[in-house]
Amino acid sequence: MKYTILLAVVLLLSSNCLFAQNKHFTQHGTIMFDKTINMFALFEKQITKDNESFLRPALDSYRKNQKQFKVLKSTLTFDNNKTLFTPIEPENPSGGFFDTPMANQVNTIFSDLTAGSVIDQKKVFEETFLVKDSTRKINWKLTGETREIAGYTCRRANALILDSIYVVAFYTEEIPVTGGPELFNGLPGMILGVALPHENVTWFATKVTDAPVEEKALTPPKKGKAVNNKSLMATLTSVMKNWGEYAPKYLKAFAL
Repeated sequence: MKYTILLAVVLLLSSNCLFAQNKHFTQHGTIMFDKTINMFALFEKQITKDNESFLRPALDSYRKNQKQFKVLKSTLTFDNNKTLFTPIEPENPSGGFFDTPMANQVNTIFSDLTAGSVIDQKKVFEETFLVKDSTRKINWKLTGETREIAGYTCRRANALILDSIYVVAFYTEEIPVTGGPELFNGLPGMILGVALPHENVTWFATKVTDAPVEEKALTPPKKGKAVNNKSLMATLTSVMKNWGEYAPKYLKAFAL
């Protein structure tokens, strides 16, 4: 009996080791992301008792003529623990009254995850800034929940960023890179899904291409007025000091 139990344990351990050896880990490649914004919910939040007389009819008209969900595409190229997040310009860009930074993509981000540094080319209205700073420190809490994204098994983690924004992320250890879309990072594997439930915005991978990456494909952005996060927020806060209730919403969007 003891021999039978011992043999079973040895076979189990051997099969686990063989599985681990045969399991493929993606070290480099490109990830396609969809950023999805619930436009109806986003702009419903803009309406207050002071502006509802003109915003409510505008939103009602928007609901009749526009889609509820706006989808924007981007790529995340990664190799050697470095990533480059690049928005893809939409073929038919939409603008108009409800055109806000939360509903667009304003960042092109190079991250050196080993060095803990970021270069973020950020479009702020008609001006471009080059934000050089450290990677965002996020206090993640891992959970046992899992889901499949773009063919990878991902585990859920939760966090709070910028003091008040609740984040749900899904990462995979099959891509052993601690990066993700935008400025999301710091989990034990690549982040393939991010949801900001209270902001009505998500980023989810749609395709992962496992292929060697040329060095020039990870070239950091270079154009823009040089700042760090602190000086950029100080500048924007000063510019928006008379924007009333709209200022915090715009500052939040640009801080993401």
